[in-house]
Amino acid sequence: MVGLLRFAPSGRVPNSALPVLVHRAALPADAVAGAHEALFARHGWSNAWRNGVYPFHHFHSTAHEVLGICGGRATLRLGGEGGQDVEVAAGDVLVLPAGTGHRRVASADGFSVVGAYPDGRDWDLIRADAATDEDLRRAVAAIAALHLPHRDPVTGEPMGGRWHPWA
Repeated sequence: MVGLLRFAPSGRVPNSALPVLVHRAALPADAVAGAHEALFARHGWSNAWRNGVYPFHHFHSTAHEVLGICGGRATLRLGGEGGQDVEVAAGDVLVLPAGTGHRRVASADGFSVVGAYPDGRDWDLIRADAATDEDLRRAVAAIAALHLPHRDPVTGEPMGGRWHPWA
């Protein structure tokens, strides 16, 4: 079962009418980063990176993002300052619609993550603490112009049903 989280705009984070998808234990806890990348790529999500999650509130306006937790555990704040802390552990996968604020609050046990984007899209980085009114106006317009990804990066199922604002 996939969990859904919704966030209203929060401060300088626009968030999205689309829900964050939370796939718990989507991969085995000992799955290496390459296994996450291969799964995501099979379903059309590429331009992958390996690293961590920034400790400051940020969002992307040019691409939706998948985060595969491939090591350790962490507390991530989703939705900006007024959002929600979400505990993640190796094997979990989060699918963030463009505009969703996120940051690392705490991490342990060798936390590592793989990120990727539908159709290998390029991504931008907008820091909530530095975004001007003009940055936010441009970001909201860019987010509105994005197409839905074709497939869920974990299941490969069509995204249309889960990612319509009224779903």
